Amino acid sequence: MTDWTQQTQQARTWFESLRDRICAEFEAIEREAGSDAAFDYIAWDRDTDVDQAEAGSHGGGGVRGVMKGKVFEKVGVNVSTVEGKFSPQFAAQVNGASEELPEFTATGISLVAHMANPHVPAVHMNCRFLTTQAAWFGGGADLNPPIPYEDDTADFHAELRGACAAHNPTYYDRFSKWAEEYFYIPHRGVHRGVGGIFYDHLECENETDFERHFAFTRDVGEAFLSAFPKIVRRRMEAGWTEADKATQLEWRGRYAEFNLVYDRGTLFGLKTGGNIDAILMSLPPEATWS
Repeated sequence: MTDWTQQTQQARTWFESLRDRICAEFEAIEREAGSDAAFDYIAWDRDTDVDQAEAGSHGGGGVRGVMKGKVFEKVGVNVSTVEGKFSPQFAAQVNGASEELPEFTATGISLVAHMANPHVPAVHMNCRFLTTQAAWFGGGADLNPPIPYEDDTADFHAELRGACAAHNPTYYDRFSKWAEEYFYIPHRGVHRGVGGIFYDHLECENETDFERHFAFTRDVGEAFLSAFPKIVRRRMEAGWTEADKATQLEWRGRYAEFNLVYDRGTLFGLKTGGNIDAILMSLPPEATWS
């Protein structure tokens, strides 16, 4: 079996560097809006009180970064690197894991931004590298506007399309369709937003595969960093009404429903002894249900 320790560290180092650049850009936007808001960073270790029978062995941790400002009502950027064993029940649901071989490592970045102005879209992005008896990359980004604008949607998708096209001509069609299917709320009969891309199980059988899929994952992160701040700056000074805010708060309720009921990342974190505050940082600061 391949030892992926060095590759896991490579991925971790890049995820942390991407976090630093994203947070610096978001803080710059706050300065442009006349705010001195900045990220607070809180380090965490995997919960040693979690029952071994339910969540497996313990190892690793991460850093949770949160900022609450004038433009970004609440944005969380998490990086983590964890290792351990899946519970027997959860191992059966994970690529390459089994009750007999439940060991895993995982490193990644996860970001969710909820915006103060209803005209500025919320956004989600994550990239990750996991190893069990298999090794693979997954990730993606999707735009979640309470009040959609066609040019925002087009620009966001164009950046992701370009990232995909540089690596495989089939990626964008495959992964944008996957996002459309994945970010859907069945009990509401609506999509969570206007899409993006979602991919998983880009498997690495050797170092060449790792380099190829890691390069694609890096380009996904770069595409996000290129696209989203431009959209924020385009909309952040737009005027809004109480009706606009009500639309945003109701939409946020749908977002919360998806993340608590269907999101794979939420389930993975809860099942592997992750930091609860980091896992649930995706929830909006305020929402309504009619």
